[in-house]
Amino acid sequence: MARQPAPPWVHAAFLLCLLSLGGAIEIPMDLTQPPTITKQSVKDHIVDPRDNILIECEAKGNPAPSFHWTRNSRFFNIAKDPRVSMRRRSGTLVIDFRSGGRPEEYEGEYQCFARNKFGTALSNRIRLQVSKSPLWPKENLDPVVVQEGAPLTLQCNPPPGLPSPVIFWMSSSMEPIAQDKRVSQGHNGDLYFSNVMLQDMQTDYSCNARFHFTHTIQQKNPFTLKVLTNHPYNDSSLRNHPDMYSARGVAERTPSFMYPQGTASSQMVLRGMDLLLECIASGVPTPDIAWYKKGGDLPSDKAKFENFNKALRITNVSEEDSGEYFCLASNKMGSIRHTISVRVKAAPYWLDEPKNLILAPGEDGRLVCRANGNPKPTVQWMVNGEPLQSAPPNPNREVAGDTIIFRDTQISSRAVYQCNTSNEHGYLLANAFVSVLDVPPRMLSPRNQLIRVILYNRTRLDCPFFGSPIPTLRWFKNGQGSNLDGGNYHVYENGSLEIKMIRKEDQGIYTCVATNILGKAENQVRLEVKDPTRIYRMPEDQVAKRGTTVQLECRVKHDPSLKLTVSWLKDDEPLYIGNRMKKEDDSLTIFGVAERDQGSYTCVASTELDQDLAKAYLTVLGRPDRPRDLELTDLAERSVRLTWIPGDDNNSPITDYVVQFEEDQFQPGVWHDHSKYPGSVNSAVLRLSPYVNYQFRVIAINEVGSSHPSLPSERYRTSGAPPESNPGDVKGEGTRKNNMEITWTPMNATSAFGPNLRYIVKWRRRETREAWNNVTVWGSRYVVGQTPVYVPYEIRVQAENDFGKGPEPESVIGYSGEDYPRAAPTEVKVRVMNSTAISLQWNRVYSDTVQGQLREYRAYYWRESSLLKNLWVSQKRQQASFSGDRLRGVVSRLFPYSNYKLEMVVVNGRGDGPRSETKEFTTPEGVPSAPRRFRVRQPNLETINLEWDHPEHPNGIMLGYTLKYVAFNGTKVGKQIVENFSSNQTKFTVQRTDPVSRYRFTLSARTQVGSGEAVTEESPAPPNEATPTAAYTNNQADIATQGWFIGLMCAIALLVLILLIVCFIKRSRGGKYPVREKKDVPLGPEDPKEEDGSFDYSDEDNKPLQGSQTSLDGTIKQQESDDSLVDYGEGGEGQFNEDGSFIGQYTVKKDKDETEGNESSEATSPVNAIYSLA
Repeated sequence: MARQPAPPWVHAAFLLCLLSLGGAIEIPMDLTQPPTITKQSVKDHIVDPRDNILIECEAKGNPAPSFHWTRNSRFFNIAKDPRVSMRRRSGTLVIDFRSGGRPEEYEGEYQCFARNKFGTALSNRIRLQVSKSPLWPKENLDPVVVQEGAPLTLQCNPPPGLPSPVIFWMSSSMEPIAQDKRVSQGHNGDLYFSNVMLQDMQTDYSCNARFHFTHTIQQKNPFTLKVLTNHPYNDSSLRNHPDMYSARGVAERTPSFMYPQGTASSQMVLRGMDLLLECIASGVPTPDIAWYKKGGDLPSDKAKFENFNKALRITNVSEEDSGEYFCLASNKMGSIRHTISVRVKAAPYWLDEPKNLILAPGEDGRLVCRANGNPKPTVQWMVNGEPLQSAPPNPNREVAGDTIIFRDTQISSRAVYQCNTSNEHGYLLANAFVSVLDVPPRMLSPRNQLIRVILYNRTRLDCPFFGSPIPTLRWFKNGQGSNLDGGNYHVYENGSLEIKMIRKEDQGIYTCVATNILGKAENQVRLEVKDPTRIYRMPEDQVAKRGTTVQLECRVKHDPSLKLTVSWLKDDEPLYIGNRMKKEDDSLTIFGVAERDQGSYTCVASTELDQDLAKAYLTVLGRPDRPRDLELTDLAERSVRLTWIPGDDNNSPITDYVVQFEEDQFQPGVWHDHSKYPGSVNSAVLRLSPYVNYQFRVIAINEVGSSHPSLPSERYRTSGAPPESNPGDVKGEGTRKNNMEITWTPMNATSAFGPNLRYIVKWRRRETREAWNNVTVWGSRYVVGQTPVYVPYEIRVQAENDFGKGPEPESVIGYSGEDYPRAAPTEVKVRVMNSTAISLQWNRVYSDTVQGQLREYRAYYWRESSLLKNLWVSQKRQQASFSGDRLRGVVSRLFPYSNYKLEMVVVNGRGDGPRSETKEFTTPEGVPSAPRRFRVRQPNLETINLEWDHPEHPNGIMLGYTLKYVAFNGTKVGKQIVENFSSNQTKFTVQRTDPVSRYRFTLSARTQVGSGEAVTEESPAPPNEATPTAAYTNNQADIATQGWFIGLMCAIALLVLILLIVCFIKRSRGGKYPVREKKDVPLGPEDPKEEDGSFDYSDEDNKPLQGSQTSLDGTIKQQESDDSLVDYGEGGEGQFNEDGSFIGQYTVKKDKDETEGNESSEATSPVNAIYSLA
């Protein structure tokens, strides 16, 4: 997902606009004026010989100018050449070759002259050249013989073309040559090898030249390399070897420069061009290149490294880039450096370009032509195309070097002046006319324009005007105030007013007034400020599989007065919305995604004033198709080249190819991975093993997955040879106390190298110097019998086939079988550390009694009994292990206040040895575990009952229980209360002092050691039915005496009276209905009813208010109303209508008032009063 910046042409157009704002004021075309060149061809004009030649020259003036040309500084008579014509109302030359002719005949230097009665303007001198793409000379190239590790340069020497061709290297099969810091192309087109490797011989090398105009590629005859090497096998595994060169027997060398030669060189570059410095070095290992500037740093904003750091490019060179640069080539053998002295010269460039001069009769003026360069350019003035020296004298004109001064100009002074400034590196030619006019101010744009702009943008209000003398221009806002200039405003020479950042308050009417001595003119512009268009939820990059649905969001905010259009682009082209797509205002949905849907999607939200872009990329993934047409070539004894044609990658690039092989001797039909190659190749040289009947297949892999395997290649069998390796993972281990089993990993088909693969197994006791025992085995194991217990042996396993034996194997140490240990640990000492842990100490057993490898000492212990009477304990044996040859350890997680027994043994690979003598110990008293099943019950609002069971593990003599409890209400917590109980007590009742608050209880058991783990419970929350309907604070009496309160109560009483009247009226109009018709069962005698069998009902608006009321002290108190449902009937279980409303009125109240006093809020609750009367 990305918000797109404004297109580059927007910035370029704004820059050009600003440049034009500072330019000279244009003369309206309805006024007489000298010619001005408006369009011309470039100075170095290269044309395609296959097309007609076009040399452009266009100009404006009043009267319209006429044109003529010079060629090579001589008049070019167009009328005499039938192929040459001039476009109507233009000076553009067209040279037509449809009827024949050679374009080369027209090469030369052309210049265009545009003339009317007020002067003559000149174009640049245009050098016409015809593009050339000469053929490469045919040559027979002998193979290039080079020693591995030596440097090599393959010269390209392309034929000289115009313009110079683009050079690149490929093989004769048109595959690009892979380049890296070892092999790369220089700026001159040559291919440089810092050191040659055997792998470079796998392809040939052809230099190619691409010519721009003809769009042709010419190929030089390919170079073939023959690499002499000390290591004839091109082992691909050595390519990534950390010391690849020494592994291949290539001598390492210090760096030396292949280009440029020597230790120093110089280079000249023109100002404004790119400086390219290049250093290519040879050496083994391949050198690294670093760049420096003497006496300073490289210009970070303009410098960049190319060609694997072998080239340094500095763009847009200026004078401060001159100096000495040096490149440092280094490898682990040493380093060298080359110094390049850079001189910056400059073709002429403008400091002050002459501009058209518009004067009134009698005015003074000047033309300035100021340029710089290296060397300093000379300045030549001309008038109407002729040198100023040969022009008729003019007493009103004075030439002072690069300036012409005009005094008291008259109508006769009108002319076009040319300034030509040049040095050895180029020239600049500029036209500037002098026009003498007497014109009052005039506005050149329509009146009362409406300009709508976007908030916070930079904008420009144009007010094109003209007059002679040049009028002064001022801007005003809303017809009042001072001239607008400075701060957020800037007025340009041509009259345009720039507002640097538009704000809402900038909206209004702007007036521009132009004034000179002949009068004044004005115009108005109305400015409206609009909100910008913004995409606030942009589409996001997505990855989708074929057939799924994708939605791209695009939500936009815009100025409501502007019409919004939302469109979509795909790959920067308008998107066609087909049947599989659905475009909505804020999204684009694609159903059944296919491969062709992959690409970038741009949401374009636009109004007539602005637009916003947001781009997202949709990647459609699919597995690649299988490779095809496998072919085996370059058949050799131990290698073969496999070539294949890649299948379609299905829109996800192929990253890898896996080559698999199958052999028909050891595992026929089973495919094994042979090698893996990058997705950019389709041919590989495969290294083969002797005596294998191969066939191959290829699998393509991309990010989605793997393709189906290709069809198999034809088979290829290699010849046999003795094995080059021996089996691995050789081991000797005893399976019984009197044997040793020798095992190894058998060799596979690619390492057998011949028929009848077998293994020569040798063994002997270590350090006895006895003769080797040997046997030939066809499998992968052999058992040596009648061995002593746990004795070391030397073991060797050697591969052999019908062609011979493998290399001499290295010895592996194995051991015969182990027997049970013969001795137990002695002097076992037990020290009690605390109630749950003990420390052990023992004496080491003699090594000859272990009869194997000592694995660990092990302690077996069990709980014999508890010191508490009648407490059953589990006597299950437990163990603690102490690895290695240790003499002490700790046993933890014991039960306190218990009797234990302990025995120790020695353990080897066979098992346990004999038990030591039994040790007894007693753990001291500890703290008990938590009480079990702690229950908190609340039978009513006055009491809370607590019950619990004894701890599961008393861990000592129980002294009793400690109960801590505290009342809490929200964040307020009361004072903690502590109760201690005897060990036999398991119940307790708490009398509540606060019916609203809840309680938190913490209970723990204790012994003489202290209190054990605690258990915490909380009392249940008060039931919702107990929530009161009113609450009063201690300030009740104070409030009741206030005047405002008395008035409020009177108003409520009046409201109650009105409601009572309404209720009686509704009752008299049939506010009852027979309930028996609504029920499926008859009413019982307990149902509250009236005599006619009907229930009272009230409207929904008259339902009683429920909830709680916050008291003045900020706490939530239970309302103390006697109307609680708990106080009525069946313990508060109310009856409800079908709509959920309460049925009927309250029944007779119980005598709770007599026992609880007169704190009920019923008398002061108007809501309860209404319901009691309804």
